[in-house]
Formats: sequence, structure tokens, C-alpha cells
Amino acid sequence: MDELRNALGDLAEGWEERHGRRLYCAVSRERLVEAALRLLGRGLRFATASATDMRSAMEILYHFSIDREGAVLSLRVTLPKEDLVADSLAPHLAAAEWIEREMAEMLGITFRGLTDTRRLLLADDWPAGSHPLRRDGEVPG
Repeated sequence: MDELRNALGDLAEGWEERHGRRLYCAVSRERLVEAALRLLGRGLRFATASATDMRSAMEILYHFSIDREGAVLSLRVTLPKEDLVADSLAPHLAAAEWIEREMAEMLGITFRGLTDTRRLLLADDWPAGSHPLRRDGEVPG
């Protein structure tokens, strides 16, 4: 874990460790892609991503597996509700495309550089601008 802390260096805005096998690194949206590429360059494997509506902000976690250690490092990006835009990892990491599409569809996050923005889960006639996992939105029907 110390090696990863050093690798991310000045990109990290804060660290949190849980249970010895979960490490969270806060990064700014502007440095997200650079941080992810550093992790991939160190042999970590992208596992998945998740996002949570925290009422006043959205939190995105990009989870990277450290297979040899049986551990996970998650990059944490917090976006204010009034500016839900982040750079997409998909142009650099194809495995991120579908989960970013889901986050866009279900939470209303815009990913710059994500070229395929077709819906994955919602019906074609679902109202534009309505995101079912948002705490502040109304779900039709």
C-alpha cells in the first residue's frame, strides 16, 4: 500500500484505509484519469465503479483490484450537484464504458469523452432529465 501511496503522490487529496485491505484515495475530477493510468501502470486491475448520491454531491468510486495482495484501492471523486461532470475513463479503459453509461443514465453524471451514451437500463420513452437513483428527483409513474 505504501508503494501505491507513493505512486499517486501529489494526485492524492486524502487517504482512508479500512480493514487493512481497502484503501480509498480522494482525487479531483481534473486528476482522475491521470491517477487511474498510474494505477494501471502499476499492474492494478480495474474491477468496477460505483456512484452514490450523497444529497449535496455525487461520489464516484473507481475500484482497482490489487490481486497479489487480495486488496482493493478505490479512487474517490466527489462532484457537486450543480456541476456533475467528470472526464471519462472509457477512452483509456474500455471496461469503464458500460458502468459510466449506467451512472450517466441513473444519476445524471456527464462523462466528458464518453462517446456511446445510449441507454442501457431505462426504456426509450423514459423522460429525459429524470434519473431514478437521484435523491432529489422524481421518478415518473
